Amino acid sequence: MSEQNWIAKSIVPKSDQLNAEDLLSGPITITVTDVKQGTAEQPIAILIDGGRQPYKPCKTMRKVLVYCWSDQAANWIGKRMTLYADPDVMWAGVKVGGIRISHLSGIESQVMLMLSETKGKRKPITVTPLLDVAPVASAIDFTKLIEAATTLDELDKLAKAIVKAKLPADELAFVKEMVIQARNILKEKSV
Repeated sequence: MSEQNWIAKSIVPKSDQLNAEDLLSGPITITVTDVKQGTAEQPIAILIDGGRQPYKPCKTMRKVLVYCWSDQAANWIGKRMTLYADPDVMWAGVKVGGIRISHLSGIESQVMLMLSETKGKRKPITVTPLLDVAPVASAIDFTKLIEAATTLDELDKLAKAIVKAKLPADELAFVKEMVIQARNILKEKSV
């Protein structure tokens, strides 16, 4: 184990949930693996990948999730979100910090909602689309995703992810050609 990992693990709070302190080093993008009913105080526990504690969103973030993903827990599973620590979150009139959502998969365009911040005061909350495919590091990973694609929309999303991945020129040319071939095959099947 590297010294850096050992040190990072030494400051992880002992808690039954993901905390804003866990995100001090920067935002994280997670995948929802399950959604469980919680307590009256924290009614939703979102189980997430990466061996992390569950994310228990505040009421404001629950409103965002319901607006963007529906009120059906099954619709949330497999979707992704980027979480960050917002030091300006207030609780009982004191800035305590909290977790906010910046990006969500499963939305086509930016969403801006005016939600209650305090009694009688509303604040805009903005969420940006997150590509539906998980981050990919190599042409091999993209090859598997291209082969598994069943719609032209999936291929379009993959094409965007391929450009963002900044692959080496030879790998980029290879996966672009695969997308073109897969697109042609899907078009032929639809005729």
